[in-house]
Amino acid sequence: MQAEITREWVTYRQAEEIAGLSRTTLRKLVDGDDLKVRRVGRAVRINRASLDAYMNGEGPGASEEGE
Repeated sequence: MQAEITREWVTYRQAEEIAGLSRTTLRKLVDGDDLKVRRVGRAVRINRASLDAYMNGEGPGASEEGE
């Protein structure tokens, strides 16, 4: 049995699959400083913990529907 590896930093494509959000939405969240990102040259990596916190309603700017 292999152990599952959880990466600390993910690509836009991986973040789309994890969160079920579109790239456009992810870019808006990045531009609004709702997600932590690092740029390495032209590559962008999104911090997995900040993505998880946002999806759980814990991150900055995160809001739940109905509030």
